[in-house]
Amino acid sequence: MLVDSHCHIDFPDLSNKISQVIDLMNDNGVGCAVCIGVTLEDLPRVLALAEAWPAILASVGVHPEATDVREPSVAELVELARHPRVIAIGETGLDYYWHKDAPEWQRERFRTHIRAAREAKKPLVIHTREAAADTLRLMKEEGAAAAGGVMHCFTETWPVAEAALDQGFYISMSGIVTFKKAQTVREVAQRVPLDRLLVETDSPYLAPVPQRGKTNQPGYVKHVAEEVARLRGLSYQELVDATTNNFFRLFPDARSKVAQ
Repeated sequence: MLVDSHCHIDFPDLSNKISQVIDLMNDNGVGCAVCIGVTLEDLPRVLALAEAWPAILASVGVHPEATDVREPSVAELVELARHPRVIAIGETGLDYYWHKDAPEWQRERFRTHIRAAREAKKPLVIHTREAAADTLRLMKEEGAAAAGGVMHCFTETWPVAEAALDQGFYISMSGIVTFKKAQTVREVAQRVPLDRLLVETDSPYLAPVPQRGKTNQPGYVKHVAEEVARLRGLSYQELVDATTNNFFRLFPDARSKVAQ
């Protein structure tokens, strides 16, 4: 089966048609999708989906773009991560695209998540945008390698990917890899070691070709996998097998949770 390692199906564009979303996953051979937490206030709806649908797992975290939300403590994140359907801490990281003043509160929030992941023994889901140097620096300072995790929706250069790989992280490709002008991302997709590669949708955003312009959803991760396979000269099934094995290696308790 194929895994969508990162989606937001609790967002209104998808949550109001969740049965159709699950049906398309089934039709396209997508056996698991991780619904990612972005605020503590909205976490209950993420967990509700993961509790209701065996193919849906969850993460807990506060997104680096989120303002005017409740800040998590290490202890609170660790406690929330005990939920039986939660497999990761995040989405966390740094985003200087929307916050060009590079605020210290973002860096402190990121540190909190890394510390929680280490204590909870759950991998991190990391977002970085126009903040690669600080992201990698804080990961190293806080010992993120001890928790492991994934650099999701990767849009940075190969040297950034290589530095994250050196810290033991996986690299996840989104629908951006299907965009012909995204040459930097496409190069990274070709160069990441096959045993450290994941695929995702980041839905409802970034629908891949040939669905571009539509509301993205986990079933469309098939198109991401097809393009990555083409770029690497692999068969589709080889890419599916590799990324799915990688997912369960990074999240070792996920397989039994999906099967329940």
